[in-house]
Amino acid sequence: MKRPLDSNHFGGIDLHIHTTASDGTCTPSEILQRAAAIGLQAVSITDHDTLEGSRNALNCPLPDHLRFIPGVEISTQAPEGFSTGGSLHILGYGVDVHNGLLQEALARLQQAREMRIPKILERLNRIGIPIRMDQILKHIGQGSPGRPHIARVMIDMGTVQDIDEAFDRYLAKGRPAYVDKYRIECRVALELIRQAGGIPVLAHPFLLPGGKTRDLAAMIATLRELGLMGIEAYYSEHPPESVALYLDLARQFDLLVTGGSDFHGDLSPAIKLGRGRGDLHVPFSLYESLVSKIAQQKGD
Repeated sequence: MKRPLDSNHFGGIDLHIHTTASDGTCTPSEILQRAAAIGLQAVSITDHDTLEGSRNALNCPLPDHLRFIPGVEISTQAPEGFSTGGSLHILGYGVDVHNGLLQEALARLQQAREMRIPKILERLNRIGIPIRMDQILKHIGQGSPGRPHIARVMIDMGTVQDIDEAFDRYLAKGRPAYVDKYRIECRVALELIRQAGGIPVLAHPFLLPGGKTRDLAAMIATLRELGLMGIEAYYSEHPPESVALYLDLARQFDLLVTGGSDFHGDLSPAIKLGRGRGDLHVPFSLYESLVSKIAQQKGD
């Protein structure tokens, strides 16, 4: 396949991408084409609590020189003795996208996600923001509804200017329309990913309480005992000093290192595929280490 000329060819990889199967605005096919156009060497689709995006990508023709790893991002509870104030996100790489046990668990999470939305709309209606479910459905591709879809309707209505304002004023924890969501136990998520032949990785540690300091080591030690195999050191919101910290923790706990942009398309326009906020570069060597570990995991 001939690639279009693009001034942003820089190699590298992006292992944290969302599509229309969850709360992104690009289809899996569009992700693959965009990744090839900017010269990425490997990508993974990691939609929230669903493997649908990865399944679809596996059925797409893969552009030349681009490698693909199926993935998922699972919403979990923090391990016992720790608090995150929300979900602890675990990325699963190289999983069998047809694994029955994993699909059953993800189906429960999807069902809970769908049941959450009417409760949020009820709260919004109560405070004078009249949003209906049919308005939400217009913004959904093949995925299930989530808070970002509500935020997009609020933008259309002129209630807020952007996604961040919708969350800051109404949808985030502690705001008037927030409704807590169902999460599976972290231990269970780690076990499910591993039994499906995958590698479980702690997502964006910078966003966790204590994630900016070495205090994070205590949680990582617990997660490592429960089956964690990697940490996302490179991420759009990670400053250089935090990347250095996570690389050190990876060495300390013998964890794989991964990285990605957390690209959502138009929902977060400041975050670019493969580049994050402009300076993200995840080296190809991390892909090589990851696929080697995946092959070992499947062979065990």
